[in-house]
Amino acid sequence: MFVIIGIALVFGAMLGGFMISGGNPLSLIVPGEFIIILGVATGSLVIANPLPVIKQIIAAVLATLKPPKVSKAAYLDLLKMLYELFQFAKREGLIALEQHVENPESSSIISKYPTFLANHHAVDFLCDTLKVVLSGGVPAHDLEELMDMDLEALHEEEFVIPGALQTFADAFPGIGIVAAVLGIIVTMGSINEGAEAVGHHVAGALVGTFLGVLMSYGIVGPISSLVGKTLAKEAKYLLSIKAALLSFAKGAPATVAIEYGRRAIDPEFRPSFKETEENLKR
Repeated sequence: MFVIIGIALVFGAMLGGFMISGGNPLSLIVPGEFIIILGVATGSLVIANPLPVIKQIIAAVLATLKPPKVSKAAYLDLLKMLYELFQFAKREGLIALEQHVENPESSSIISKYPTFLANHHAVDFLCDTLKVVLSGGVPAHDLEELMDMDLEALHEEEFVIPGALQTFADAFPGIGIVAAVLGIIVTMGSINEGAEAVGHHVAGALVGTFLGVLMSYGIVGPISSLVGKTLAKEAKYLLSIKAALLSFAKGAPATVAIEYGRRAIDPEFRPSFKETEENLKR
């Protein structure tokens, strides 16, 4: 929602200032320049990235138009689910967790929390780690190292997306110059048509430079930044799971393990101790 508002503000301020200065918005509509810039930029994105990454980029950009996956409610659900799993393991024994981690979608505990199930990275991370715990013989420091390796691999995979988007944004000013140069070539070919025709072609060429800079710093660059920040916040969701699991593996009571998980939550979404306690009692 805020992305749409931001884009509207960018174009509103740009067109409003241009019109106040006496400019005609119709003069900015130069189809040739638009085709060159958007076509070349899209082509460079396709050249630089394999198809799976391009699909991830499209999905990430579309996700900025939706409510964020991470919220205080999602974290409260996560903490309550972990608490139920830990309590179940303490009561029934670790081996009883096997049925829940092998098929989380059919688990009587995990299936109650759709916000968690919707995060496939979190589901895999939790279930794979618990399988290691169930296998036994893994010291806590080795388990932590294993989780860190998993998180690092996920981090590298996901942050390819904002990196590719930023490269895409950085290319726009240069592509805008290419479009402008092509416009000047057209201008030179029509120089004998008089000053009015030359001025019209030069204005059209400058639209290329304008559009390249606008797309880079006004649209694609900010979206790249937003995607990166969103992924960073979603990564902290996994850090909360890691903290709770590590505490549980060390033999801490369920309530203590949950407190470790709560403390690892981003302060923006972290529920208070009282909120967490009341949530666990429901």
